[in-house]
Amino acid sequence: MTSGSMTGGRALAEALRAHGAGPMFGMGGFQLLPFYEGIRALGLAHHLINDERSGAFAADAYARVSGRVGICDATLGPGATNLVTALVESLNAGVPVVALVGDAHRAYAGRNMTQETRQVDILRPAVKEILRVESPGRVPELVRRAFAVATSGRPGPVVLDIPEDVAHAEHDYATADFQVGEPPRVPYRRSHPDHDDLARAGELLRRARRPLVLAGGGIHLSGAHAALGELARSLGIPVAHTMSGKGAIACEDDLSVGLFGRYSTIANALLESADCLLVAGCKLGEVATKRYSLPPPGVPIIQLDVAAEEIGRWAPVTVGLWGDARAGLTDLTAHLTGAGRGDRDGYLTEVADRKRRWWDEVRERHESAETPVAMARLVHELNRHLPPEAILVADGGFASHWAGLLYRTKRAGRGFVADRGFASIGYGLPGALGAWLAAPGRPVVAMTGDGGLNMTLGELETARRAGAAITVIVVNNAASGYVKALQHAVYGHGSYQSSDLSPTDYAAVARALGCDGVRVEHPDELAPALTKALNHHSGPFVVDVAVTRDPAQMLPGVDSRALHITPGDRPA
Repeated sequence: MTSGSMTGGRALAEALRAHGAGPMFGMGGFQLLPFYEGIRALGLAHHLINDERSGAFAADAYARVSGRVGICDATLGPGATNLVTALVESLNAGVPVVALVGDAHRAYAGRNMTQETRQVDILRPAVKEILRVESPGRVPELVRRAFAVATSGRPGPVVLDIPEDVAHAEHDYATADFQVGEPPRVPYRRSHPDHDDLARAGELLRRARRPLVLAGGGIHLSGAHAALGELARSLGIPVAHTMSGKGAIACEDDLSVGLFGRYSTIANALLESADCLLVAGCKLGEVATKRYSLPPPGVPIIQLDVAAEEIGRWAPVTVGLWGDARAGLTDLTAHLTGAGRGDRDGYLTEVADRKRRWWDEVRERHESAETPVAMARLVHELNRHLPPEAILVADGGFASHWAGLLYRTKRAGRGFVADRGFASIGYGLPGALGAWLAAPGRPVVAMTGDGGLNMTLGELETARRAGAAITVIVVNNAASGYVKALQHAVYGHGSYQSSDLSPTDYAAVARALGCDGVRVEHPDELAPALTKALNHHSGPFVVDVAVTRDPAQMLPGVDSRALHITPGDRPA
């Protein structure tokens, strides 16, 4: 057992080991040198990254896929501030991350020390809680606190801010200081909704003829897939999902009606005609509600969420269920034992007919032979070639919208990861690294735009060093595609401002970085390229796909923001 005199940094490493820490991602500096020496001596897994934001993105994806706490680190000043974007992603998406941040020596702080800034003030709104370690003796206690906060209630990121002198100072620790019970995972503890609220919600669902479940990312965080599936099947209720909620039930399930909100197949139409909505683990934000135009007024809403403050944030709720998604869905099913499907057979037949007609209508686009490659054809080939256990990591921007709409998970669970908390581009590559480390043996594919890859291109070197056999699909349209498509939708002319990129062969770039890759310029090349990539096990493989350059074809529909601009707002 651990005991005796050691530095605060070594104690930090010991406490992380006691918590069963998985791989860590970061870039060191003088403040945290004793911590780095500690993880070296203990043999803990740590990956040097090329940008701190990428390290936090990798930790975020690791946490989503594994259910364990993701861990990243950064040094004083620019290292700490580089974390902000990624930490807000984890905060908004409810993902448990602990960020270890070095800070200035307290004896000299405020004297214009090199790289010193008010980093605690900068980081505070980006996380659930900041824990500043003022004494080396409190390191084990505050590590326990960080893990508990990160995984409790609605999960999220926590910063451990560690001054240089605390990390380097010696302290005499007892064995008991490092004793940990069961290392916390998500969810750390489960809360159950009130009995009377469950009864009211059950009565609404019992009477409904056209109910619909709206499932968000909270289903994944709670591990509520089986509970949701049981409720939906026993009552005959179709399930729509947000981008974060894809995989709440398998997309191939007869009761899945796909994505709702800004882009939709049939879910929006069902939502508009529903007579009861069960919103589970979903915040009903802008994208999910098509800029707050859904759900329609007057529809009874049951909202189940672990964060009480999210219930009824803007849409009036008929019944609020405060509790864990898995516990709440299980309790709700128990209240409805014997209710059965009622007279919903006609409704379910209508759902099946709508799904069949929609896919028949768009089949030509999915099988398009046009060049450059149509986005629908690219996602269609992913549906054909990715096995049920695969994980698709979709970068922010239009890559996530196309995949969110058309990619079909073949089983319930985290088969799709999208950074929809903050929707920053640049997540795809580091996110794939984190997902690959979280799920050894599962194929992991990143889908990223050329603009997103440009932001984090250096992490190809990181992934190569880690031996990560990930596939990186570059949706290459030589543009900041989402921006260009929005400019086209709003202004409608052929001139675009600051949205074009230099055409680049990213397969060649990958080879220059010691990885492998192929360039795809014709849709018939997609299948062999994907087959080759999925059978490449010695490191990253880049599939650079030349997709449409037409801004009118870059999005899978009309963005709801453009729809809210009246003709008088548009310049002539």
